[in-house]
Amino acid sequence: MVNLPRLHRRHLLTLGAALALGSGRCAWAQAEPASAGHALALETVAPGVHVFRAPYELIAPSNDGAIANMTLIVGDDAAAVIDTGNSYRAGAFMRDAMRVVTDKPLRYVINTHMHPDHTLGNAAFAADGVRFVAHHKMPRALSLRAETYLAQVERLLGPAGEGTRIVLPDLLVEDRLTLDLGGRPLELRAHPTAHTDNDLTIFDSTTGTWVMGDLLFVGHIPTLDGSLNGWLTLLDRLAQDSVARAVPGHGPASVAWPQGAEAERRYLAALRRDIRQLLDAGRPMSEAPAHAVVSERDDWALFAEFNARNAIAAYHELEWE
Repeated sequence: MVNLPRLHRRHLLTLGAALALGSGRCAWAQAEPASAGHALALETVAPGVHVFRAPYELIAPSNDGAIANMTLIVGDDAAAVIDTGNSYRAGAFMRDAMRVVTDKPLRYVINTHMHPDHTLGNAAFAADGVRFVAHHKMPRALSLRAETYLAQVERLLGPAGEGTRIVLPDLLVEDRLTLDLGGRPLELRAHPTAHTDNDLTIFDSTTGTWVMGDLLFVGHIPTLDGSLNGWLTLLDRLAQDSVARAVPGHGPASVAWPQGAEAERRYLAALRRDIRQLLDAGRPMSEAPAHAVVSERDDWALFAEFNARNAIAAYHELEWE
């Protein structure tokens, strides 16, 4: 068993209490700091669709936890923000960036999955009339890791992490759900286990823009926290859909689809091939990091930080084939 870091009392709320809130919000009581007037730079990828392109970095004070792409979509009546960064401060910067672009009220905050770099800025958007939306499996997944995620923010961001807390979704997507921003329907789709077991995509039919979260990595090495086989199967299925552009969870503000997924699919297929070869040779899991996809070391940012983890996760899954 891994001993998880302990949190200060001001962060603590039992997970039992969190789950008892059901689809409500699980909050760690703490004052929320102001965002000091900072805003993130947004790139307009289509009319009404604006993306913060995150750096290929791990969470650190220098980036305030803004290490995953975040998207703003504006309709005639309201706006939606998709993913919120790895801290309250990152979310607050995105909130300020939104206000530079539009004065329309924020109606929805949508999380593409439970990972902290996509969810821990939610609290910066908590206000009357704002709905938090996610895959129906996301509340449990996030609650189970809440203490670990918050401890990481406290350890790695220090004072810059103040105000970070868990906000669970209050609107869940079982299969598909359409949200209307006023003349701008967003089509949400809950997917089977792939990158995680709670991946959600958002399609803006007005511009043909597909916000894919971490089902799509470009430049940044993919990270496996669900099912390798499931991810490859899902990519094949999603590649059959024709859209104007896709917004990755990590990478450029937008890419062509499905061409933008070719490198990711190549990496995941190579990972599966190499781990299967290791298993066929009867080699132990301890050898997986040194043998998996080493030919692509120079093709991906943060390869050293994540490839070994991917190899271990793939070995665990594929040894039971």
